[in-house]
Amino acid sequence: MTTARTSEWRKLPVSLTELCIDTTLRCGQSFRWRRSDDGIWSCALRGRILSLRQDAQHLYYRSVCPNPATLPTPPATPSVTDEDDDTLELIEHYFNLKPNLGQLYDEWATADLNFRRKAPKFTGVRILKQDAWEALVGFICSSNNNIARISQMVEKLCLNYGPYVGTIDSKPYHDFPSPSTLVGPKVEEHLRKLGFGYRAKYLHQTAKLVAQERGEGWLEDLRNPESSLRPQPNQSAGEMVEGGREGYRKAHEELLNLQGVGPKVADCVCLMGLGWGEAVPVDTHVWQIAQRDYKFGKGKHSSLTKATYDGVANKFRALWGKEAGWAHSVLFTADLKVFAERLVAKKEEHIVEVKVEDEGVTTVVATRETKEKLVKRGFEEAEYPSVKIEETTARRTSKRRKRT
Repeated sequence: MTTARTSEWRKLPVSLTELCIDTTLRCGQSFRWRRSDDGIWSCALRGRILSLRQDAQHLYYRSVCPNPATLPTPPATPSVTDEDDDTLELIEHYFNLKPNLGQLYDEWATADLNFRRKAPKFTGVRILKQDAWEALVGFICSSNNNIARISQMVEKLCLNYGPYVGTIDSKPYHDFPSPSTLVGPKVEEHLRKLGFGYRAKYLHQTAKLVAQERGEGWLEDLRNPESSLRPQPNQSAGEMVEGGREGYRKAHEELLNLQGVGPKVADCVCLMGLGWGEAVPVDTHVWQIAQRDYKFGKGKHSSLTKATYDGVANKFRALWGKEAGWAHSVLFTADLKVFAERLVAKKEEHIVEVKVEDEGVTTVVATRETKEKLVKRGFEEAEYPSVKIEETTARRTSKRRKRT
């Protein structure tokens, strides 16, 4: 086991309404976080293992940093030293903590009744500011796939090609592999053996294009300048128009030239990897939301084509502005089966037990009726002292989802 330096738990004041990691890290943005049985989330990021836990008012974090002298091979990203620990800066950037989320939710709810109905059960959803290359690879793997299987693929990719960082609870953690590690002649065949299927070719070809032709800084050049780790003063991302800002439209078109990247994948990368908040990925889930809640699906909007894709995205941009992709992700999260229980209606039911006491023995003679009905039937405590009407309140979960 590699010798590592583990920091003490530190805390950052942030409420669950501003960031909920149990929701944000499970809603299909990032595919590398692991949750332990005691509720601690961990992931290898930028040369360290970052661990997180949360209560109602604080986010707790600690980092596990490898000792470079004991690593079998040098890490691809610099390891963190005690003198230069940028973990807090990384957390604030990665979780996009600068915007006031409560204020954004209020704005989106004012503009949209459907959002107002559903959002209160899904507070604290943040759009992550991930590494663009990691986002690109993850969403190429998302084609015809589900979150659990995408996560398995990404873990295999890191274990086989990413630099080893350290071990927690007997589980090894590897950072994300760079494009240059996936350009070898046997990579595609190996990925197929690992279960990537047709996506193996897409990943191999895209890695070669990024590493050997475009350069590994090319993706960062497509980033929203306001979304960089240390944005320059007075740097603007441009004017917002119906189809999004110019930089977003350029990034989207550039990404479409890559293997395995269609409009939805390009928008996922723009939103969650490049910081373009107006990017609205439209997949089957979002198309169903548009049909069910926003009257798409009739006439010229009867199927998901390029025209309807653009129509849905423009509709949401018109509703929610330059952070439309963020607002849309809240509704996307609300539509995931893993969170379905939050939309199940729970109502209070009065349960009444009528007890007759006779020589110290209590017998229940009626249950699950309202007190008023029992009184009408002749049970009245004032007239029948031996009859005790006890009323309690319990919660019953409906089998049907709450209508919104």
